[in-house]
Amino acid sequence: MVEDRTLGGKMFSCVNFILLAVIALVTVLPFVHVVAGSFTTSAEMAAKKFVLIPTDWSLDAYTFIFSTNTIFRAMLVSIGVTVIGTLFSMLITSLMAYGLSRRDLDGRKVIMFMVVFTMLFSGGMIPTFLVVKELGLIDTYAALILPSAISAFNMIILKNFFQNIPEGLEESAKIDGSNDFGILFRIVLPLSMPAIATISLFYAVTYWNTYMSAILYLNESKMWPIQVLLRQIVVLASGMDYSSELDSSVPPPDQAVKMAVIVVATLPILLVYPFLQKHFAKGAMLGSIKG
Repeated sequence: MVEDRTLGGKMFSCVNFILLAVIALVTVLPFVHVVAGSFTTSAEMAAKKFVLIPTDWSLDAYTFIFSTNTIFRAMLVSIGVTVIGTLFSMLITSLMAYGLSRRDLDGRKVIMFMVVFTMLFSGGMIPTFLVVKELGLIDTYAALILPSAISAFNMIILKNFFQNIPEGLEESAKIDGSNDFGILFRIVLPLSMPAIATISLFYAVTYWNTYMSAILYLNESKMWPIQVLLRQIVVLASGMDYSSELDSSVPPPDQAVKMAVIVVATLPILLVYPFLQKHFAKGAMLGSIKG
């Protein structure tokens, strides 16, 4: 077999490999530091500053975080908001995206202009708060879902994906007597799983990271999602004045608990991502082919 790679090609591949390895290392090291720091002691964190492998392993940070049932209640709130919010958002996003993907829809361009306009301009925090208040959503979980139920960006990606589906499939379904809802749920959505998985991940991450909405709309600490509660834990670990929402008798290990908070808040999404990874890139790219 004749070697068809030149010396220049081999050198380029070698340099490319080294460069990508360095970039990957720079990307992974901070996360390794966070995980390792969550299992070390405050004394070691203060002495070394940057820890990759703890010398003295400790579970004090996680003992402090999970020393009360409050953390489990907040986790359930976040899981519930994420699951219900993602399903609801995908439903209304799919309905709107499918309607706008139909080229025979009257007023399609006007509606698309209004959708794109919301990506450039928004009412702002105070008008949004007043709307939520007038709708009676204060101190309800609906306040964490409805204001961000649909994303214009996600809807446009899904619409573009729907437009790539051959029109012949829809015409065949109509000949067989199927209506628009039947075409959407029986043909379009099953053929759009890469895009559905991608947009679902976008929405899930958004709902899981809900913080500002909870701060604005929830006055009851018992209703707080995990992100707000973890922020309060960091405040307590920093030695600041803290209310009784986290009734813990375990002393906080300062820096280590901050690292543990990041791990707790990030781990659920990291566990979900591998199941959607094969669809992620494909769905995002195919949805950007046509306008």
